[in-house]
Amino acid sequence: MANFFLGIDAGSSVTKVAVFDENGQQLGIGFRRIRLQRPHPGWSELEPDLAWSAVGAAIRAALDNAGVVGDDIAAVGLSAAMVGAWLVEDNGSALRPGIVWEDSRAQGLLDRRASDVPDFYQRIFQSNGCVLQQGCTLPLLAWLRIHEPDVLDRAAHVFSYKDFLRLKLTGRVAADRTEAAVAPGSARKRDHSPEMLALFEVADLAHKLPPVADSETIGGFVTAIAAAATGLAEGTPVAIGSGDVPATVIGASALETGMAMAVLGTTCMVGVVCDQPVFTPPDLGLLFTLPGENWFRAMVNVAGTLNLDWAIETLLPDIAREPDLYARMEAMIAPLPIGNEGLIYLPYLSESGIIAPVVSREARAAFCGLTPRHARPHMIRAVYEGVVLAMRDLYQSLEGASDKILLTGGGARSLTWTQMIADALGATVLVPAGTEFGARGAALLAATAIGQFGSIREASVATRRIQRRHEPDRSVKPAWDHAFENYRARRDSALRR
Repeated sequence: MANFFLGIDAGSSVTKVAVFDENGQQLGIGFRRIRLQRPHPGWSELEPDLAWSAVGAAIRAALDNAGVVGDDIAAVGLSAAMVGAWLVEDNGSALRPGIVWEDSRAQGLLDRRASDVPDFYQRIFQSNGCVLQQGCTLPLLAWLRIHEPDVLDRAAHVFSYKDFLRLKLTGRVAADRTEAAVAPGSARKRDHSPEMLALFEVADLAHKLPPVADSETIGGFVTAIAAAATGLAEGTPVAIGSGDVPATVIGASALETGMAMAVLGTTCMVGVVCDQPVFTPPDLGLLFTLPGENWFRAMVNVAGTLNLDWAIETLLPDIAREPDLYARMEAMIAPLPIGNEGLIYLPYLSESGIIAPVVSREARAAFCGLTPRHARPHMIRAVYEGVVLAMRDLYQSLEGASDKILLTGGGARSLTWTQMIADALGATVLVPAGTEFGARGAALLAATAIGQFGSIREASVATRRIQRRHEPDRSVKPAWDHAFENYRARRDSALRR
């Protein structure tokens, strides 16, 4: 009897697939790397055939790692990097490389629209609750109309990454509410928005956007061709699925009103689950529409563990490949006091700047207050503290967050970093068991779609398992408060330039 669930989480550089039992416990994982193409400055694309091949290989690896076969899988769920644009003909063939979320080719077009429509960005935020990212679907659709009209004319469908993969699995065309709302669309209506299509001057192209369905419903069944490519059984149900952030919220067991969740991965994000769309503070951060009639109000620093990766390669080349690297780094910074003797690091390492707690496309990372008394350990601690203080900056911008935070992402593996977050934010940090929360959320959507759970909220909360709990040390609160004051002063000074 098929009683396992498979979740796919396709990112811009790595596709991960995991197998879970009916209690949400991870049994096996497979992954394949895929090279992001940058043919021109600001462009970010994936080759569709390679993306699909990576999914097939990762599925086979996950099945093998879990010790199961395709017939053991009761249903498949999907998540992937959100928005972007994948152009497909009526026969399902991709017309060009898929454009992913971090693409910025549409910025010139956006500048022109903002010049013509003074409240352009405010109207977008009032509709979907998000600071607009250049790689969203509607800006790309407008760009393609100008620069690749012949390709766009041939396209029957403009997909997100996840929806392209579902087409390859099932042969069926659909989209989900989590993607439609941030296209940009309407967070209130949980769907595409005629007003937003008109604002981007692409209303006549609305028919190219797939019909929208709930994430936790069946979106098709594995075809014979897809079964041969993946090792799944023909006829296996495939859920509609969701974008990667909503899937992570579900998979981290955070789909509960008032629950705060932080992702300390390549991107750093702190958010709270709400039972209605929240548009305050205005013109900051992101609002994700979630399955189950919830929303996730998030503040995003953009760069998270990317800062530590940079520090390791740049400041620690002599030990960067050592197996005990992280233990040695944490021992290096342990003797230094909170506040790091005045050395502050602003963790704005992304070339796209920041969108919270202020919006600044020009924001860049920097060490501030460096003096001759500071050495390499101070610089490493500054990076750890800088990310933590940026998270506090984001957390304090949220409304209605609880004093407990679920923490996911690669940074959550560090006990030192996790305790620093608890102390600096003054909140209990809960690290859920598991690693692949995007894939887990996708699998729970699939399990809900076939009736294993009564609702996706039930699936998310009922499968919660906490691996570690970090309580804040109240005795160090004054030191963290002082460090945060210094951090904000440096941040304000840097962003005024």
